[in-house]
Amino acid sequence: MPETLSTMTSPPAGASPSAPPSTSARSLVLTRLRDLALVPAIIAVAVVGSLVNPVFLSTDNLLNVLQSMSEIAILVLAQTIVLITGKMDLSLESTFGLAPGIAAWLVVDPALTRGLGLDVLPDGLAVPVVLLVGALVGAVNGLLIVRFGLNGFIVTLGMLIVLRGLLTGISGGQTFFALPASMTYLGSATWFGAPASIWVSLLLFAVGIVVLGYTRVGRALYAIGGNADAARAAGIRTDRVLWAALVVASVLAALAGLLISGRLAAVPAAQGDGAIFQVFAAAVIGGVSLNGGKGSVFGAFTGVLLLFMIINVLTLAGVPAQWTNFLNGAVILVALTVSRITGGKAQT
Repeated sequence: MPETLSTMTSPPAGASPSAPPSTSARSLVLTRLRDLALVPAIIAVAVVGSLVNPVFLSTDNLLNVLQSMSEIAILVLAQTIVLITGKMDLSLESTFGLAPGIAAWLVVDPALTRGLGLDVLPDGLAVPVVLLVGALVGAVNGLLIVRFGLNGFIVTLGMLIVLRGLLTGISGGQTFFALPASMTYLGSATWFGAPASIWVSLLLFAVGIVVLGYTRVGRALYAIGGNADAARAAGIRTDRVLWAALVVASVLAALAGLLISGRLAAVPAAQGDGAIFQVFAAAVIGGVSLNGGKGSVFGAFTGVLLLFMIINVLTLAGVPAQWTNFLNGAVILVALTVSRITGGKAQT
């Protein structure tokens, strides 16, 4: 999978313009191998898990792991798209909660609908509202970051706080219950013997692998993250691509929020609170660079899979869930340290 400007007119960082074909082929092989770097670790955790508790390898437990990670995995996919461009979106965790929260507020709050002159907002509009809210959040982020040139980290941090406060405000700090069937279907349905959310997550990752690895759009994302000025000089409309990436990421976050709301049949006021830590832990351990231009969708998937397998093993071993944040932070620090040692390049 391309990781820098190697697919554009400029050579990869550190390579000479006249690098021989054998060097390029060798770099491609190394890139493919890095995508598989976590597979041995996943196998090792599976072996350890089976020794800790034989239940670990049971079909029910493996489906439970996949379902519990499916919503966060979509958030990881969304964050991966943004990170590859050299940006980061901290507001994804709040979009994860606010988008289904807005839909639930409009559909199930009778006082609000009467105030708007409606008997009730049609249930069929709930899902479009969720996705529309996600797109709107991404568009506003793009406006502030791309058009006004504001710092992406600060903008999305501020948006995280704003959206979290908005969800708390419209819900009164309470949980929305009695969600319509349109909002609960994807989170509660079963397709081909497995929860629908698993299939949705896998499908989105498959699409992500194809788009980022084998299309012009994907090459443009890597090019922008590797060197935005060079990408612009190569004719890539960097502003438009970056804006689109932010919108797509927010829509994915909204969809992930819809899935977990459907699984819980509720939208808590604190939905998504703290999820960004798991998202970054999974992305970083999956080899996605915080500096942009490097990483792969498959690597991100193996990162989130490994993280949730470890959490499941710790749970089966009786380790309290309160240690999860410690694990997430430790994973980030270890992954960054390993990346620094193996890459030989200082991180900024």
